[in-house]
Amino acid sequence: MADPKTLTDAEWRERLSPEQYHVLRQAGTERAFAGKYDKNKAAGAYRCAGCGETLFESDTKYDSGSGWPSFTAPAAKGAVAEHRDASHGMVRTEVVCATCEGHLGHVFPDGPRDAGGLRYCINSAALDFAPRERAPGAEE
Repeated sequence: MADPKTLTDAEWRERLSPEQYHVLRQAGTERAFAGKYDKNKAAGAYRCAGCGETLFESDTKYDSGSGWPSFTAPAAKGAVAEHRDASHGMVRTEVVCATCEGHLGHVFPDGPRDAGGLRYCINSAALDFAPRERAPGAEE
């Protein structure tokens, strides 16, 4: 893949579905409880739908009741970047993919205290899920 930071708007539109484009490139938000990964409980990695970089792991995902996939932490330091977002009459912290700068969602300080206290509230449309393969002979 070409450097995602150099892709043109037309290339992004060709590469992404209309919903993914709206979320990742226009900082849109999908409807609560409508995303395909909100209730996903499978083990695996959540990758950026724009560039494929691993952003979050299933062991940090939890049900926040918000209607969007919620995580307590990124998969690795530097996987995501955070920016001040003063849109829509409120001040929040936007979360973007550090590789392609695609909008993912927001982070809030109301997550589980025993896991650091953060809630990364992420749009399903910004993610692709890669299930973790079980070792041969592993029980289900």
